[in-house]
Amino acid sequence: MPEWLVLTLAMLAACAVVVIITLLRHRTAPEDEDPSETPDVIEYMTMWIGVVYAIVLGLAIAGVWEGRSAAQDHVQAEAVALHEISERVRIYPADIRDRIREDVNVYVGHVVTTEWKTMADDGRMTERGTELLQRIREDVTDYEPRTDFEAQAYQPLLDQVTAADQARSARANSTGETMPGVVWFGLIAGGIVTIGMIFALQIRRTPRELILAGVFSALIAFLLFLIWDFDAPYSRGVTASAEPFLELFPHIKG
Repeated sequence: MPEWLVLTLAMLAACAVVVIITLLRHRTAPEDEDPSETPDVIEYMTMWIGVVYAIVLGLAIAGVWEGRSAAQDHVQAEAVALHEISERVRIYPADIRDRIREDVNVYVGHVVTTEWKTMADDGRMTERGTELLQRIREDVTDYEPRTDFEAQAYQPLLDQVTAADQARSARANSTGETMPGVVWFGLIAGGIVTIGMIFALQIRRTPRELILAGVFSALIAFLLFLIWDFDAPYSRGVTASAEPFLELFPHIKG
């Protein structure tokens, strides 16, 4: 099911729940009930519950967005490190240079096709990708420099291999969901309490109030969906992209 359809259904469901419960309360309410007599303390509590919940939602959205941005940074760092390896080996003998570049291209091709799909579908990396990166490491570390010029380039190449390995490890740690279950419990429970306070205020007096209550509930549903959408940086909605690999290795087809 497309995510935009999930979002639409969630918002419509939130509005429908508010409207249905409000209409039911209106029918079952005593004839002598006066909605204008809502105690001031309930209005005060409702205000502060809304403020606190808004802060929590804002922090949650900022957290998942930061995680998504960090995931994209890991991809960028890995692509740059691999590109540096491919470019810096130009001073090596032709057979060594071509072998390293070929292994880098094979690794990048695997990442942007097979591994990226595995990350999106299963939330994990592939063993094949780990093996291909290890092959690049062995290509670089096993070569013994023959000139001073090659020796000067040897350590920087090792540093780039290390940077690529670290970026890959960071990417692996970002593949899953970042929000703990207890946080989701708090967000959902807070939304229920916040919307429930609408009924404590006896929102059933005018169509305008009913519309505002529905829109408010739909907004909460939208924000919760937004958090869920950003929570898995490589598999939902606005995901981290493999574009850095494709930009630095244009001959690789994603």
